Amino acid sequence: MPRSPFEWIEEQARARARAGLVRTLRPRPADSALLDLAGNDYLGLARHPEVTEGAARAARTWGAGATGSRLVSGSTELHAELERELAEFCGFEAALVLSSGYAANLAAVTALAPHGSLIVSDAGNHASLIDGCRLARGTTQVVAHADPDAVRKALDTRTGPAIAVSDTVFSVDGDAAPLRALAAACREAGTPGGAGAPGAGLLLDDAHGLGVVGEGGRGAAWAAGLAGAPDVVTTVTLSKSLGSQGGAVLGPAHVIDHLVNAARTFIFDTGLAPAAAGAALAALRLLRGEPQRAARARAVATALYERLTAEGLEAVRPDAAVVSVRAPSPEQALRWAARCRAAGLAVGCFRPPSVPDGVSRLRLTARADLTDEQLDRAVGVLTEARR
Repeated sequence: MPRSPFEWIEEQARARARAGLVRTLRPRPADSALLDLAGNDYLGLARHPEVTEGAARAARTWGAGATGSRLVSGSTELHAELERELAEFCGFEAALVLSSGYAANLAAVTALAPHGSLIVSDAGNHASLIDGCRLARGTTQVVAHADPDAVRKALDTRTGPAIAVSDTVFSVDGDAAPLRALAAACREAGTPGGAGAPGAGLLLDDAHGLGVVGEGGRGAAWAAGLAGAPDVVTTVTLSKSLGSQGGAVLGPAHVIDHLVNAARTFIFDTGLAPAAAGAALAALRLLRGEPQRAARARAVATALYERLTAEGLEAVRPDAAVVSVRAPSPEQALRWAARCRAAGLAVGCFRPPSVPDGVSRLRLTARADLTDEQLDRAVGVLTEARR
């Protein structure tokens, strides 16, 4: 037998094990006694009867799969309905639904950063934005985290079109980007075309803002007064607050039309499954009718932060529904998370390279449907497991 050409993988596996960075899949059962603060079901809608029925009804009506790309056979009336309601709810002119939030970010960055353009990317951005920058034909300049002045200085060097790219709520620590200041930096950027020439565009990933931030959960762009602006484009995921699957890009109609014609992860990917579109639409309508869910998710996050810090844990004040609790090392973070799980509490464990600053964390996600009793239980387990 010939030697395996993948022997180098074994050395990488040994290095990961030595560093305490091995990742494993843990399939969960349909019903679990664990209190889940690890997933991103911020509004508690993934199992809501109206949402699951929306998925089932869509599958019965349209079939199990989209059957093709959106430009061939994968666009249904349901997709169009979801796009219209998403755009209206978030305050944008148009929307385009894709198969995942990851695909939406790749589509937006690559299609809006052609050859000769400049992308200014926050150092704390999600991996999907980073990969979009790598695939785009423009030049990327990474700037300090949440620093509008650094964005302004980078944009002043441009000689062609430009966009600034940022998460609205960063997935690791749950901190919010200074959106108004970022928009001002883009609009004030030096314009090579002279007086009256447009500034830079602003592309925002609102995966952790939709459903939690803004009036009734309409998103961070809405909260910052930027929704519907001609120079702002937002991406969202349907898999967090809406409890479903998929992603979308929202923005001016001519920008969305451009993505239909230029975004490869839209053109060449199979469309979002009808069941996911149906579930997302049902969840969106629930959120519209029950706007208090967004406020409740934020209140639970704040309560978690206040009570954990009162117990002496090092947590980051949340701006949305993510609560980050620092751990001394990757190994200790793993042990801490394992003790929590053994005590009936599921929490996220973020370690390098998932964290850009190299600091390991437990990542907790607040849920709007978390009861006060469950909140007490979570705080008790976390503090006892840490000891």
